[in-house]
Amino acid sequence: MGAHAALYTPLRLSNGLRLANRLAVAPMTRVSATADGRATPQMVDYYEAYAAGGFGLVITEGVYTDQAHAQGYLFQPGLADDAQRDAWRPVVDRVHAHGARIVAQLMHAGALSQGNPHRATTKGPSAVLPRGQQMTFYRGAGPYRLPEAMTDQDIAVAVEGFAQAARRAQQAGFDGVEIHGANGYLLDQFLTDYTNRRADRYGGSLDNRLRLTVEVIQAVRQATEPGFTVGVRSSQGKVNDFTHKWPGAEADAAQIFRTLGAQPIDYLHTTEFEAWRPAFGAQGPSLAALARRHVPVPVLANGSLHDPMAAAGMMARDEADFVSLGRGALTHADWPARLRAGQPLERFDRELLAPIADLANAARHREGRGG
Repeated sequence: MGAHAALYTPLRLSNGLRLANRLAVAPMTRVSATADGRATPQMVDYYEAYAAGGFGLVITEGVYTDQAHAQGYLFQPGLADDAQRDAWRPVVDRVHAHGARIVAQLMHAGALSQGNPHRATTKGPSAVLPRGQQMTFYRGAGPYRLPEAMTDQDIAVAVEGFAQAARRAQQAGFDGVEIHGANGYLLDQFLTDYTNRRADRYGGSLDNRLRLTVEVIQAVRQATEPGFTVGVRSSQGKVNDFTHKWPGAEADAAQIFRTLGAQPIDYLHTTEFEAWRPAFGAQGPSLAALARRHVPVPVLANGSLHDPMAAAGMMARDEADFVSLGRGALTHADWPARLRAGQPLERFDRELLAPIADLANAARHREGRGG
């Protein structure tokens, strides 16, 4: 345990929320809610297992925020109405029963929506066809649809959706929310130069392209009570453009992180494929390390950190304050307990997510393997 001991030390976020350790479950889309976006008993068991397994913080999959254009996937859970709010309460209660904290990730898919029963069209910052193909393991097929450019009214609806979803999350007992500003979804679409061709106050300069994220953060903070955790997720790569880099490299990173760090947030969550790799080129700091230089709040690093030495190394080098696991958590819901007990950690099996990345498929796969 000597090399990994730092992973088990407590951490307080900027608002004072205490985490029992430095290990978080990363948000992972599981498309396992009811058709109308309510959490299910299977989801209750799924999230409880992470808390029982020793994770100090559980971040939910991306939860859609309104019944207009936010939903990205069929069978995605929401916080867009009170019935969805109430369905999350058993999840929260079971996670809390094990002493863990839980945060709801708030997500608007924007132009990358591939399954939304509420609307037949998609919306984004500009009428630009998204790169890549829809994700089959989330029930998509073929190219993305051409989105409609959002009007000022559409933007106002999106901002209010984030705010009201955060309010419902607090009512459901969540310890906080994480605003999804990463991975190619709506807020990241506004930030990205090639998907944002607007000529108004939301387009052009980097400050303008960050404006929507700032407005969402402020609206969420205003809609929730003091002490409620507000985090933000940030990335360069996208689910449909995996290798994207910010064109201004470290200068862009500094401006983005300083802007986010100046907002009323309690942590910043960075994600890359391999969190410890240089953010730009063959040498230099990682994205998490750059964030840590420029924000005054704890930095949560994500990306292939299921290797305990990689996870501990991020903290030992002062590149992150805590780490989140995706594939490692999917493989072992009790990853923290197993590592602490010296038990073996298996390799991630992609069959857990194929052909559909839902909980039913994962259960069938595990049963087929005898456990």
